[in-house]
Amino acid sequence: MTGRRRKRSTTLLRLLTRPARTGVLTAGALAACASLVAGCGIVPGATGGSGDAPITVMTWAPQDTGATNKPGMPAFARAYARWINARGGINGHPLHVLTCNEHNDSIAAARCARRAVKENAVAVVGSYSQHADSFFPVLESAGIPYIGGYGITNTEFTSPLSYPVNGGQPALLAGLGSALAPRCGPVTLVRPDTIAGDHLSALLDSGLAAGGHAPAGDQRAPEDATGYGAQAQRALREATADPLKEGCVVPVLGDRTGTFMDSFRRVREDYPEVRTGTVLGSVDQTTITATGGASGPYEGSYVTGWYPVASDPRWNGMKQVIRQEAFGDNSIDAADAGVQTTWIAYTVFKEVVEALGDREVTADALTRALDDGLKVGTGGLTPELRWRFQDKLASVGFPRLVNTDVTVQVVRDGRLVSARKGAVDTTRTLREAEVA
Repeated sequence: MTGRRRKRSTTLLRLLTRPARTGVLTAGALAACASLVAGCGIVPGATGGSGDAPITVMTWAPQDTGATNKPGMPAFARAYARWINARGGINGHPLHVLTCNEHNDSIAAARCARRAVKENAVAVVGSYSQHADSFFPVLESAGIPYIGGYGITNTEFTSPLSYPVNGGQPALLAGLGSALAPRCGPVTLVRPDTIAGDHLSALLDSGLAAGGHAPAGDQRAPEDATGYGAQAQRALREATADPLKEGCVVPVLGDRTGTFMDSFRRVREDYPEVRTGTVLGSVDQTTITATGGASGPYEGSYVTGWYPVASDPRWNGMKQVIRQEAFGDNSIDAADAGVQTTWIAYTVFKEVVEALGDREVTADALTRALDDGLKVGTGGLTPELRWRFQDKLASVGFPRLVNTDVTVQVVRDGRLVSARKGAVDTTRTLREAEVA
């Protein structure tokens, strides 16, 4: 597709999916919308009001499921609301946070989105769900922005009402491939047999190719398995196919990465030395410590993340919220990428509300401010953020991906530490990715 045709198609998409901002509906149009209010992008009462009226938002994530769980995200959102309200709210508005368990289920995810519409939320902030096809249509028809999602689906980087704060799985895997290319022989990716998982191989391969490496083996695995012995053996066979080079196995299975590594540790003794690599969200410091630290299976692993390591002083603001409002909540871990993303998402939301000044806080006002070029700082945890529909990765299908930085970390002596100074910009690598 030529640049001119692509521009016209994305502009048309934006016009079709964005809620109307101005103008007067005719009496006939109003009558037609009477029973389908959200379908016309009109949400009665979806506002923070003026003066000191409360602002309602929602944060959702899966909890108590057999696959990936992120209970720390809604728990932190509630703690943030208590913390910000104790300081007078945002621009004088009390913050009302709704939370929802989307159960890693498409029907439940849509139900959470419908509840956000029903309860007049002006935004969904700092959330996790693999089921973008279920919840985004609901949010888009109601004109509700999705600010700071976890970045687990490609739709988060294409929807005109999505405002991601990180580069999601695309940036993490592209950065990991670049880090592993000069260090690994054969590479095998073990990833979920899901729609979201189908895109991961091409992203890892883009990073490997940037370093002159051959594509990785692509191994699918059940997302909710209780053991991965067969997958671990196959991955090890593929990774050790070249006896002259140390192979690498890359499990990216979310919460089930730990389960895979249990199986991996039991069978790896029958194979030559193999390095592992993965991404934050699939492993963190808690996981590394629980699996043996320096003597565990992650020692020497390369791990890519979106943000600075948890010990970085730039996280002090988030840690203050946890210390003051959620000290006894074991579901909130300052090193968890979901909790970190939620903190950054609420930081963005706060700045946008403050930028509105005395104007009414509505879903439309928020999207207008964001789309009009508002630049948002996050205290150095990300580059300065600014969303434009035609951004630097629009040509490869990621028009809303504005933060392409990743950090490269390594497990050394059982601790997750920076492998290099500063962040790696994955823009060029992602431009070469062939994502279907």
